[in-house]
Amino acid sequence: MSTAATPQSASPAKPSAPDPTAAPAPTPVARPAMDWRIRFGVLSLIWGFSFLLIKVGTEGYAPFQVTFGRLLSGTAVLALAMAVRRERLPRGARTWGHLAVAAFFLNALPFSLFAHAELTIPSTLAGICNATSPLWGMALSLVALSEDRPTRRRVAGLGLGFLGVLTVLGAWQGFSGLDFGGTAMALLASLSYPTGWIYVRRTLAGNGSSTLALTGGQLFLGTVQLALVTPLFTSAPDGFPLLPTLAVVALGALGTGLAVLMQYGLVEEVGPTTAQMVTYLIPVISTAAGVVVLGERLSWNTPVGALVVLAGAALTQSRARGRRASGVRAGASDHP
Repeated sequence: MSTAATPQSASPAKPSAPDPTAAPAPTPVARPAMDWRIRFGVLSLIWGFSFLLIKVGTEGYAPFQVTFGRLLSGTAVLALAMAVRRERLPRGARTWGHLAVAAFFLNALPFSLFAHAELTIPSTLAGICNATSPLWGMALSLVALSEDRPTRRRVAGLGLGFLGVLTVLGAWQGFSGLDFGGTAMALLASLSYPTGWIYVRRTLAGNGSSTLALTGGQLFLGTVQLALVTPLFTSAPDGFPLLPTLAVVALGALGTGLAVLMQYGLVEEVGPTTAQMVTYLIPVISTAAGVVVLGERLSWNTPVGALVVLAGAALTQSRARGRRASGVRAGASDHP
């Protein structure tokens, strides 16, 4: 659940074979002490457990309060990272206006929708609904982005993915026992991510500010938006129950703050394609967490449908060999 889609920076050039006649190369920058595969696994766990943390948080707080606490904690982590790296916030009213829209579609709206949805649906279903985000993104990009041309494989992936959604929801049973309101909110949240990603791609590409600065500003504006909305729809909590409070803080500090930094580090080291494979592990982990930790029931059609959704999503993300993504990098636009 990276939470931002930010302008793409140039990819590092691929090193060529050494030339014995050339001058000595400069000392390379040291790689992170932790192998990228370990960080990839940790990131998968953090985002996979986010839906469980949302469920626990809503046991003690209203959904808007959960979202506000999450954004506040995440913003604090990124503010600390910016201070350590001596990064400055973006400048210009136009940039901040675009970031406000991005904060709404990539943070305030989907986070709030997932929190409201999990009042009535299990965290396992919320995690699987989140996996439909690449499908929505594929459908939207065909309309909004002229460079994304439909191919037979991608259209087939779109159809296969939504067939998986119908399987998860038990369409042949008439959606019996399904909470339509909660499920609709979870699906709408997954639609909000690619909507925000496309908006950022069309408005902030080539902005010049760093990824960290743009993301920090975006989360700050999302926090401000929830600070204005939350008092209008909720009353002050009677207390601060320990477990829900810890869940909200962890959700923000880890799932919205630290995870974003880890995702961008992975993108820089192994490229966006490999880094974004974390998307396909999130529903697996969220389902396992919901069943094992929360004791949520799991029917056969849920894991089967989830696999079909993931297969369709993988097809929609396929590109012609050698083709590079352009415009912006989706840092975590399709994660909880």
